[in-house]
Amino acid sequence: MNARKLYLLPFFVFIIHTVWGNQPSTPVEKYGRLKVAGTNIIGQNGDTVQLAGMSFFWSPWMPEFYNYDCVKWLCDDWKCTVVRAAMAVDHAGYAKHPLKEKKKIEKVVDAAINLGIYVVIDFHTHRAENFLSEAKTFFAEMAHKYGKYPNVIYEIYNEPLKVSWPEVVKPYCEEVIKTIRKYDPENIIICGTPIWSQNVDEASQDPIAANNIVYALHFYSGTHKQWLIDKAETAMKNGICLFVSEYGTTEANGDGKVYVDETRKWYNWMDKYHVSSCNWSVSDKKESSAILKKGASARGHWKDSQITPSGLLVKAELAKKYAEMFR
Repeated sequence: MNARKLYLLPFFVFIIHTVWGNQPSTPVEKYGRLKVAGTNIIGQNGDTVQLAGMSFFWSPWMPEFYNYDCVKWLCDDWKCTVVRAAMAVDHAGYAKHPLKEKKKIEKVVDAAINLGIYVVIDFHTHRAENFLSEAKTFFAEMAHKYGKYPNVIYEIYNEPLKVSWPEVVKPYCEEVIKTIRKYDPENIIICGTPIWSQNVDEASQDPIAANNIVYALHFYSGTHKQWLIDKAETAMKNGICLFVSEYGTTEANGDGKVYVDETRKWYNWMDKYHVSSCNWSVSDKKESSAILKKGASARGHWKDSQITPSGLLVKAELAKKYAEMFR
């Protein structure tokens, strides 16, 4: 190499480092602490954010998947930008075994923080109003421990049943939100809505007066069709932000056929409005909505032959979303 080329070498090294060396390598590096602006979630620099990932199954029934290696595989191979840790409350969950169930959630949260993705801490029950004391204790601990991290999103009520928004769900949410905000004034909180988190339009007519609140919209594409999209659009027209913290490619019972066309219709709708989502579920349960077949390792490294039709559909969509995020 001649003297002129040697002289210019440091300059080219500087240019390469400047252009490429400072590019964000993880979703949290790219977006930082999230917040709500109107009907959108935005990052620390004002970018509109659409997260996409996977939800774990009820923690007492598929505990083997709640581990670092599984989260890493979902991050690296499935290109998840968010995962959801679904901590059961009743059904032999947190209400009876608080330390045992909390440790499962912490494994997933710690892994997500280490890997630079977002994580939803989900109080997974259909009757959270019956566990207000437990919810306040749990979320106080989670907010105190993890509130300093931008990765964390709190889902304080998975799916309310046929109960009143103003009389049951909203008051519960307000109490838990106040508890979280004592320790974490900023990270996003997801509030469930009545009728299995479908009545987002009802919640939008009487929203919670607090910062960085989003509302859960859950769908299963074989059951929930245009009528639920219409309810969601009404809610957004009323000014609230939605988060699809759980969806399935099947009927609402989690089984039966995989509704490919209907699921893609929902994908297109979520893309149009930049709605974030988590697919149900990381499990090998014998039902169509599970992403894995029996025998697949709980620590990842899944071959396509070990992935269900639903899982293959979702995995392809996650890869597409990730490529768009980092293009």
